[in-house]
Amino acid sequence: MKRDLLGRKLVVTGAARGIGEKVARLAIARGAQVTLIGLEPDRLRDLARELGPAASWREADVRDGTVLRSAIDEAAGVMGGIDLVVANAGVVAYGTVRQTDEASFERVLDINLNGVFRTLKYVTPHLERSRGHVLVVASALSFMPLAAMASYGASKAAAELLALTYRQEVAHLGVTVGLVHPSWIDTDLVRGAEADLPSFQGLRNRLPYPGNVTTSGDRAAAAIVDGLVRRRSRVYVPRAVVVANWAKAALNSPLAWPWARRFAARAVPSLEREVAALGRHDQLTPGTGTSAAETKSP
Repeated sequence: MKRDLLGRKLVVTGAARGIGEKVARLAIARGAQVTLIGLEPDRLRDLARELGPAASWREADVRDGTVLRSAIDEAAGVMGGIDLVVANAGVVAYGTVRQTDEASFERVLDINLNGVFRTLKYVTPHLERSRGHVLVVASALSFMPLAAMASYGASKAAAELLALTYRQEVAHLGVTVGLVHPSWIDTDLVRGAEADLPSFQGLRNRLPYPGNVTTSGDRAAAAIVDGLVRRRSRVYVPRAVVVANWAKAALNSPLAWPWARRFAARAVPSLEREVAALGRHDQLTPGTGTSAAETKSP
């Protein structure tokens, strides 16, 4: 195992499970100190205990700027600064625009977009001191729309532009900024959607490559950690996602519209029926019975 993060101090949001957990594990194995920030305090505590003295944790909801700022400042105090950040916290909601409720749509944007804004805002003084690097976890859906994922796609497209704007704003401070664009990753988010909506896997299977494949969480974490080491401006998981970035104008052009219309006409009715039968728009955190952004101590 390479030790190319030896002495580096990393903050990961959304660290209780999924990509965030995998990144934390690998970063510590490669020499970093890591502060895990997220909800689910029991999971964070157990993970930090398992990872040893190089790991610490703070419970914070990225929707609460005051609490998040305190968590980031405390992380800097414990580790002696912050060199690296992975802004990973994110959730998904189900339903088309006409079907989803306002609260679910707003919740996704508040976590996936506003949560990134809050993370960047409050970590900036620490990154300025270290001339550090931050990776914002966006999505392959930053580049292309997908029916029934309007809130998620909108939040990730906006998070991309937020990160690119922030990159310009902090360049003179010596801070560098990158974006991560995963396609489907084998996490609770994807597995939960498949369990809740039987048509979801069929929809993914009909997408062109790489939209029809699922990448392991370990592979995604390795790409992100390599991106931290090399201070990459873009990380694509799998690498073929780069084609979607290059081709986004064509993907959203009148030329592609006939295919997109046929694809959506086939997918949307069944997805709407399944969401209606499910009786909720928010995805539940596994084993808790509560939505992902509500899993915290009383």
